[in-house]
Amino acid sequence: MLATTALFGAATGAVAQDAPEGQATQVDEIVVVGSQIRGANVTAALPVSVVNEEQILAVAATSGDDLMRSIPQMGDVTFNSSYLPASSNSARGDTGSVNLRGLGIGNTLVLLNGRRVVGHPTSQANEHLVPVLTYNTNAIPVTGLRRLEVLRDGAAAIYGADAVAGVINTVLRDDLNGLTVSAQYGGAEGTGMRETNFSAYGGRDFLDGRGNLSAFLNYDHRTELSTTDQDYTASLDKRPLFAGTGFETATTLNSRSSLTAWGLFRPTGGTVRLPGATSNLTAFSTQPSSFAGCSAALGAGLCLKSGTAIDSRLYSDSAAQGVSVMPKVERLNVFLNGKYKLNDSVEAFGELGYYQAETTAWQAPISTLSSIVLTIPKTNFYNPFGATTLPGGGANPNRLPGITAPAGGVDLLLSGYRFDDLGPIEVNVTNKQYRALGGLRGEIAGWDWESALLYSEASAEDISDNVSTTALQKQLALSTADAYNPFNGGDLNNPSFGDGTPSSQVALDAIRQKLRRYTETSLALWDFKVSRPDLFALPAGDLGMAAGIEARRETQLDDRDERIDGTITFTDASGAVYGDLINSSMNPDTEGDRTVYSAYAELAVPIISPEMNIPFVHNLEAQIAGRYEHYSDFGDIAKPKVAVAWDLAEGLRLRGSWAQGFRAPNLEQINASIVTRSNSSTDWTYCEALTRRTAIAGLGSCVSPTIRPGFSDAASVNTARIRRNVAEQRAGNPNLQPEESETLSFGTVIQPDFTPAQLGDFTITIDWWNVKQTGMVGVFRGQNALTLDYLLRKQGSFNPNVVRAAPTPEDVAIFAGTGLQAAGEILYVKDLYDNLQPQEVEGIDLGVMWSLRGTQYGDFSVNLNVSHLLKYYLEPSPGVQALMEAKANGEIDPVVAFSGSAGDLIRSGGRPEWKWSGTATWRYQNITLGAYTSYIGSVYQDGLTNAAGEVWTVDSQITGNLYGEYEWEDGRMAGTAVRLGVRNLTDEAPPLAVDGYLGTVHQPYGRYWYASVRKSF
Repeated sequence: MLATTALFGAATGAVAQDAPEGQATQVDEIVVVGSQIRGANVTAALPVSVVNEEQILAVAATSGDDLMRSIPQMGDVTFNSSYLPASSNSARGDTGSVNLRGLGIGNTLVLLNGRRVVGHPTSQANEHLVPVLTYNTNAIPVTGLRRLEVLRDGAAAIYGADAVAGVINTVLRDDLNGLTVSAQYGGAEGTGMRETNFSAYGGRDFLDGRGNLSAFLNYDHRTELSTTDQDYTASLDKRPLFAGTGFETATTLNSRSSLTAWGLFRPTGGTVRLPGATSNLTAFSTQPSSFAGCSAALGAGLCLKSGTAIDSRLYSDSAAQGVSVMPKVERLNVFLNGKYKLNDSVEAFGELGYYQAETTAWQAPISTLSSIVLTIPKTNFYNPFGATTLPGGGANPNRLPGITAPAGGVDLLLSGYRFDDLGPIEVNVTNKQYRALGGLRGEIAGWDWESALLYSEASAEDISDNVSTTALQKQLALSTADAYNPFNGGDLNNPSFGDGTPSSQVALDAIRQKLRRYTETSLALWDFKVSRPDLFALPAGDLGMAAGIEARRETQLDDRDERIDGTITFTDASGAVYGDLINSSMNPDTEGDRTVYSAYAELAVPIISPEMNIPFVHNLEAQIAGRYEHYSDFGDIAKPKVAVAWDLAEGLRLRGSWAQGFRAPNLEQINASIVTRSNSSTDWTYCEALTRRTAIAGLGSCVSPTIRPGFSDAASVNTARIRRNVAEQRAGNPNLQPEESETLSFGTVIQPDFTPAQLGDFTITIDWWNVKQTGMVGVFRGQNALTLDYLLRKQGSFNPNVVRAAPTPEDVAIFAGTGLQAAGEILYVKDLYDNLQPQEVEGIDLGVMWSLRGTQYGDFSVNLNVSHLLKYYLEPSPGVQALMEAKANGEIDPVVAFSGSAGDLIRSGGRPEWKWSGTATWRYQNITLGAYTSYIGSVYQDGLTNAAGEVWTVDSQITGNLYGEYEWEDGRMAGTAVRLGVRNLTDEAPPLAVDGYLGTVHQPYGRYWYASVRKSF
């Protein structure tokens, strides 16, 4: 994968792709990512990987996500089609993310033919709990690629924002003559996933070669990959998969939910006692009457069980029911480009592109949220504790006989329930993206110049099944058989999923509601740039220069469903207001825009040339660049870069670079309205008061507090407030500043000229790199805010971001005599996005390329690309660091822990220490054989530990691809090629992980066979 230099690699790809056998080809001057100077050799100083068509074929990628995963320097893929969250709060559908060096989403700039690409419009929270936006790699038309260029170096001085880890430049086919069509069919062995692909590309010169129009089309259809297709996705209970590992007893491995069709209910508004019972009924659930613990028969094979404990055999297992691992997808890419020479020195050029993908996925049925209080009225037709006489005057057939309850019945609170009778949620996502570009370029007085106007827009519409809380409350109040019946349990034959006795179709249709989220981003850009490789002569050669200006406008819209953005709400019996969807918190709409003005300059400086005959300095040249940008939302920023290439001798080069960079906060991080999320948190202040009153043994007792017998104010203690779900109000911050970075790299390129020609051409590259980032956007986190409040209250003040209710008389009694000011119950925590944690990442890249062409046995090529992570260290944020110091000084109790990741993160989550890939190709006359292999190192999953406290290791994986192709050159079959291939030849299952597999690192299927046919005209 790794070219000797960017120019060499790109030219090699161009020759291999376009030159008919036996025909000499003049390779056009190619400007490769990393420099804006046409014709200069400054890219020799830069670490650039070029993936040409030959390597793309060996990878056998059918999507941009497949292709990006093949590059070892890419980190974990947190936006992917197998990531199917329970709500539309995160990106779903045909998505793939870019994460070069593993620095995080948003730190890699993506270009298309050298200019920016619009970002995917739907965000999702990263590990720092802030929304991030990515470029959608699945919008890249793989069959339309001429090559993929990967600059593995900071490049903000050349390209501006986001090029912290580097730049991905996708270069599409252009200047075509003729037509090529192809079709491919493939599928994953042992599954129902099948994929059909059709593509066509071609073009034609016109007006005696003054102009050219080229176009390509790609259509891809893939069926769903279901959970029931493979054992590691067939159940939410993964414990059997871990048998014999020492981890099989970990509760983390059982993700089956206690929210089931066998609902949990609590009587309210009256005394209820079952026949023969000596105490009042406070809670109950339904279950099959064949299970132990039945308290009263409900009929139809069901019974009522007193208490809150639900038999674990009833826990829901949607994976066993069969839901989507990867959705069904239909993807279309169409692209048109053209050029026309207006005269001998000016050429017009343009691009038109369109991408659309529609996905359908099936996910677990809808469940209730604990935060939403839903009442089942006494009038409900199926309420077993309802009125003896229904409102219509008839006897209630469903009231339990012999119970002690008011004749008018009692209301019930629905504490936990899953709507299995509605079936799995259907999720339909439509992604669209289009791009239009027009420009002029030419040459005047020795200067190359170019200017273009670009507009691009991306949208995503996510539509999924849901339940209207208002409609549900109305249907629960009915006293007819069309009332919604939450007491009918699930399926007696499959208790963990499904519903054998659903509510009436009238009831189901009444409560069913579609949830819609529409997001949109746009990019408008104008630029003007000039370059000249020979501005003037220096003793070592010509000085090259490039300069340019750019203006762009970016917008983002997140239009939430009116039932969760506050337009339509649900008010419960207490007067509390919620969104109107049973499983969704309130999420307001977000909208923002910014304008950016930029100017840059770049110099290619020859310092020493071979003609100077200086010992050990065969050649020395440098790149010096700087860029200034003005943002309408946060102000000005300027960044420099210096890169040097030093040839000690012909074929032996040392290279290095230093650069500063930045990632601009995205529009959602700046403009988002308040988004409320709840997390389990401990009120250390209340615990401290109880400890000082000796009501509990210490802060370590706060997890499961036991009040000391004889404590005088025991009646005032509210143990429920010690640890509970606390609302955290996160919001955009207009005062955010860019995340800043510093990149340093050193490397060597070895191209030995002493080897015999019959052994071929060798290139070896080794590059060390280091990236330091500061001010990474994150949140302080709710638990840390409560810990700070605890510290400050001990010092006589408080944290204003922790909003509490006024102290009750009981609170005053508890805090009396403690020396602490009485603190009321926590209402919510304010947590704005802020510039917080710094991090440092360091590694080594190794590349080996060998080619031997023109032999009697054919042409051979081998490429190896290795990425080794040496350091990935995330520092605590300044606020957390202050808390850690207070803890070290004894001001914070030793049992208090802090939230958020920090420390050495190598092999943590999706950060393997080693990754590599290799390709090999052999061409002989009409036959081509290609191979690809990939290695991904092991990683830790800190959330899974055994009895000894050891964490689970997700094993390493090595896979290989193989294909063979035959192309006819003569006769009626001339121009026809047939290819047979297999991905993951040895059928390696993804290494075992907590969720069965680690989708951000590995693909969720094994061996994949495919066959294709291609015809050129």
